[in-house]
Amino acid sequence: MCLNPDDGSGSVALKSVSLNFDTEMKTFAANPFMNPSCWKVIATFCLLTLTVTAQEKRTPSQLFRQGVDAFYAAKPKESVVAFDQLIAQSPEVKPQLWQRGLSLYYTGDFKAGREQFEVHQTVNTADVENAAWHFICVARAENVEAARKALIPIEGDSRVPMKQVHELFAGKGSVEDVLKAAETGEGEELRNHRCYAHLYLGLYFEALGDAVKAKEHLVKAARDFSMDHYMGICAQVHVKLRGW
Repeated sequence: MCLNPDDGSGSVALKSVSLNFDTEMKTFAANPFMNPSCWKVIATFCLLTLTVTAQEKRTPSQLFRQGVDAFYAAKPKESVVAFDQLIAQSPEVKPQLWQRGLSLYYTGDFKAGREQFEVHQTVNTADVENAAWHFICVARAENVEAARKALIPIEGDSRVPMKQVHELFAGKGSVEDVLKAAETGEGEELRNHRCYAHLYLGLYFEALGDAVKAKEHLVKAARDFSMDHYMGICAQVHVKLRGW
């Protein structure tokens, strides 16, 4: 059996082996070299002990990498587990973990996602993306009207097309404004602007409950204008999880 460090099976198996270990050791004490099963139990016990110890010694950087890798593999639940283990080990890092907020969104835990983006706002005050993800969590947990009322105000994010994205989410801008703003630069820069534009348009329409338009834009972000950075991969994860 392959032990899963996150579901407690290692602990249960270790307890089970411990009971067998005690029983077999009594026999082993009487005639150690004539009881092969004792050696099997001892070997298993040692292996499990080493495995559990290794799991307990995972560093914060290893846990962070595990959370990111799980997200990239479209496994948001496993990603959240890793990030939560990181927070349990180093609580001070929680405000920095916007990545955990994305993973929470894809598990459907919108309330916890909202809370993660709110705490991230305390260390990153000029990021439209944080406000956008907070918006879609509130919209999915409650409704769009509540999301607009709770929209985090942002100033100073000069990235294209973030200003127009924030205005759209606030109900003051338009889809056309976002797309027009993205048509700047050339080559990879232009491709990146388009990726971001379609990612956030897709997320916006998903928050509004328009699956057709959400798919249209997110597929463009994931495929037509794919990028290999975190948010570019996020678009690809989104499309995979939605079966698009």
